[in-house]
Amino acid sequence: MNQTFKNYWEDFSVGDVRVFGSRLVTEAQIIDFAKEYDPQRFHISHEAAEQTIFKGIIASGWQTCSFMMKMMCDDYLLESSSLGSPGLENIKWLKPVRPGDVLSLRTEVLEVRPMKSKPNTGLVHMMWQCLNQKDEIVTSMQGWMMFLKRERTIK
Repeated sequence: MNQTFKNYWEDFSVGDVRVFGSRLVTEAQIIDFAKEYDPQRFHISHEAAEQTIFKGIIASGWQTCSFMMKMMCDDYLLESSSLGSPGLENIKWLKPVRPGDVLSLRTEVLEVRPMKSKPNTGLVHMMWQCLNQKDEIVTSMQGWMMFLKRERTIK
């Protein structure tokens, strides 16, 4: 099956910046996620969260990463030749995400190179920054993504 994608490895260039997404974070989402995946007191209990340095319920950092992934999928990944990622690096949770925050995503291409072991695939090194409604960076991370190259017709 030959599938055509909107974005291939060749469509990414060093310095490319994109800002997209708009995700309202609700208290119910925070508590539901935390009960299932990260049930620390500052994610699930008003009373307990008030007694912490956060002074209220905050989203799990892992939930924020999940929001970032969903925004990437909605904006470009689902229409791309993405082959996934070999890993992430430098994940930082810089500010708490609270109920009522509206998140967006800023991406920047840091490096682009072909894969020597797979000539039909290229690597893209990216910085992802999750921003709140005040344009404050709440989460940042870097990582590599793999994309198929466009097929070349040999003449």
